[in-house]
Amino acid sequence: MPKQPKKKRPRSARGKPVDPSLRRTAEHEAVAGVRERQHIGHLAAGRMPPGAPMVVTNGGRVIDEAIRDATPPMTEDEKLLGFTPPHNDDFTRTDPWRVMRIMGEVIEGFDKLAKVEKGVSFFGSARTAPDDPQYLMAVRTAQILAEQGFSIITGAGPGIMEAANKGARAGGGHSVGCNIELPFEQGANPYVDTLIDFRYFFVRKTMFIKYSIGYVIFPGGFGTLDELFEALTLIQTGKISQFPVVLFGRHYWAGLLRWIQSRMLTEKKIAPGDLDLMVVTDDPSEAADVIAAGWRAQVEAASNLARSAWAEQVDRMEREAKRLAELARRGI
Repeated sequence: MPKQPKKKRPRSARGKPVDPSLRRTAEHEAVAGVRERQHIGHLAAGRMPPGAPMVVTNGGRVIDEAIRDATPPMTEDEKLLGFTPPHNDDFTRTDPWRVMRIMGEVIEGFDKLAKVEKGVSFFGSARTAPDDPQYLMAVRTAQILAEQGFSIITGAGPGIMEAANKGARAGGGHSVGCNIELPFEQGANPYVDTLIDFRYFFVRKTMFIKYSIGYVIFPGGFGTLDELFEALTLIQTGKISQFPVVLFGRHYWAGLLRWIQSRMLTEKKIAPGDLDLMVVTDDPSEAADVIAAGWRAQVEAASNLARSAWAEQVDRMEREAKRLAELARRGI
């Protein structure tokens, strides 16, 4: 009997054999890493981060001991999305109440952000220090936009988010922070004028899109990429239009854009024109000009749509008047 070839085990992107214990360890480390980046961002800005203290190991790595507790706090997103053993009465016991809470969070977001005018959302790494060139560029870009009457919206955290809120305040504009519940305490930066706390990521993401006329995306991690590709998907599927997406930092984004061209485009996973949905720059003024041009295009499109609807209504009224006149002439 021929010898069966040894079955290869699946491996992670780093080449490690995959099993549930590795995945769980990686998940714990990922959550700890997010808190570490938030922690570093607050420290770099010269303030003490909120929540439990961080422990620095001999190797210099910052470890969040609270993340490794046997029963870490559960966020509302985790309760909603996580696996639970099925119960016949589970829907009647929990889900309707959760839907009510989601509805309440949506209503609160709409209410608090209703007066936001010409919002521009900034995304990027939470660990970017105030002396980093990207931080300074984010401050300047947000300041230019604020001086032109745009509101600045961020995730309320440190790093690039703080830089954008700081720039908004420097430019005399409205500074908005959309905070999210995480498994650890996340404090808002001190440059936020209007702060909203969200339990659910998808509600928060809806607010970013609904109250923004464009995105400025600085170097960041998975969360930054999530917001980038969500916006591109909504544009690609016609859900939003004339929505400028600015990638700030040519060097940082070059590798991703090369991969999109060499793989996604070459293998026809996207159309050539999809690459034109993004603008790449290193210049705050250029980024602001792209956003302003997008806003003007949105206003013009809305005006054209309103004129078209009005013209159609007038035409319909004229046809009805002619019909009634013809009926009167006939004595009907």
